[in-house]
Amino acid sequence: MHIVIMGCGRVGSTLAHILEDGGHSVAIIDRDPQAFRRLRAGFRGRRVTGVGFDRDVLTEAGIESAAAYVAVSSGDNSNIISARVARETFGVDNVVARIYDPRRAEVYQRLGIPTVATVRWTADQIMRRILPEGAEPLWRDPTGTVVLAEVTANAAWIGTRVVDLEARAKARAAFINRMGEAVTITDDTVVQEGDILHVIAAENDMDRINKVLAAAPEEDE
Repeated sequence: MHIVIMGCGRVGSTLAHILEDGGHSVAIIDRDPQAFRRLRAGFRGRRVTGVGFDRDVLTEAGIESAAAYVAVSSGDNSNIISARVARETFGVDNVVARIYDPRRAEVYQRLGIPTVATVRWTADQIMRRILPEGAEPLWRDPTGTVVLAEVTANAAWIGTRVVDLEARAKARAAFINRMGEAVTITDDTVVQEGDILHVIAAENDMDRINKVLAAAPEEDE
């Protein structure tokens, strides 16, 4: 695929290298030509000087044949404007914009522009490292409504089918971390010793789910 990236900072240059290593063609845009010095010497993609919401600049970067557009410059306004131009003017469906202000990220997410709210993501990562396991979700959608969280079930659940556990907890288990490996869930999957469930649910329902799974099955009846 051809991917266009706006912003040749640390994130943009890292993405460009990863995508190129994955066999994709890449064009990267930055208004400062000195920013391209972050790219490795052997980078084969296009380097385009300009702003990502300029149609001529986007055309030079190959936006008309792009499968995806990523806006990761240092400015929220530039990122969202360029993402909207890529989607609305050039018809690129797969668009992502980095937004520093999580409140604005929520608004744009509702408008259909996928966003990465840098401040909130960083805060979540720090919280996960300083609080006890499972206290902070692994992932939270930009509106803060849905979370993916680790849940350790009571040992009494061992041997129980995960689908039965889901029914009792009224929650959906996305997968299991079993001895460091991710295990997808089938109708026959049972809880084993040491399993860490990864549950996806409404954030305001997580306290209830944790209480149900922390108790033995018979205690919840």
